[in-house]
Amino acid sequence: MNTKALFDAIRDIKGSPLTQAEVDRVNRILSPPAPASRKVSERGIDLIHSFESLKLTAYPDPGSRDGLPVTIGWGSTSDLEGRQIKLGTVWTRTQADAKFAQDLERFEVGVADAIGDAPTTQGQYDAMVSLAYNIGLAAFRKSTLLRMHRAGDHAGAQGQFARWINNGGKRMNGLVRRRAAEAALYAS
Repeated sequence: MNTKALFDAIRDIKGSPLTQAEVDRVNRILSPPAPASRKVSERGIDLIHSFESLKLTAYPDPGSRDGLPVTIGWGSTSDLEGRQIKLGTVWTRTQADAKFAQDLERFEVGVADAIGDAPTTQGQYDAMVSLAYNIGLAAFRKSTLLRMHRAGDHAGAQGQFARWINNGGKRMNGLVRRRAAEAALYAS
């Protein structure tokens, strides 16, 4: 199948460019992710939850210049159907947990795919999933951290967590704390 032609046709029908959430939704339909070969441990989930604290009312990104993306639940920027979250949205705990499970599975599969057959401990995997959950899979796949991990330079990879502490060009204390916790988990 020519996916470029398909996306071009969808854009033509829609009459405007597709959002990233729309592209992701079509990709999930065309090629659903294979089951994750690995799962994040409770320790990894606890780390993600400790930094993506549960919020049932949508809020603007506190570190970005324009407040985007709007976030809800456990750090979700889209709903279960892939639509972007809008200010004023309110969820239940059940909705937030369901979206977290959906997002977590996507990041588990994406990180497992990115690390390939590189030897990886549970702590390393959990830390990389937490990082990817926060910065996105595209950024994670391009990261020096991933390249170093795949090359077996675990000390170098651990040091790379500290590079991901800015949002919108500003150093964020919450990201400094999160990266330190992820680096410690990576080393465990």
